[in-house]
Amino acid sequence: MDASKPIIPPLPSTQAPTTSATQAAASATDVAAAHKTAEDFEAFFLSQAMDSMFAGINGDPVTGGGQSETVYRSLLLQQYAKVAAKSGGIGIADAVQREILRIQEAQKK
Repeated sequence: MDASKPIIPPLPSTQAPTTSATQAAASATDVAAAHKTAEDFEAFFLSQAMDSMFAGINGDPVTGGGQSETVYRSLLLQQYAKVAAKSGGIGIADAVQREILRIQEAQKK
């Protein structure tokens, strides 16, 4: 007997039994993944917007400015954007999530 071959071959996807519980779990996973993706998109958008807002501000003379301050400001703005998106943001994530779910539903049909 060959150990690399399964005893019972898997069913093709068209013959695999599906239950409403399995479909509900998959749907919940889709919604959670869509929400995470939409939230990440909004955080990226907010980060870029904040980066543009702060682009005209000169470095602080007390800390010396320079490249390290530019990098730190970029990282700080990314974290601000993540927090803003996680706490509700400006509504971009909701619209993006709806579109992701609409596209997924259209692909399933």
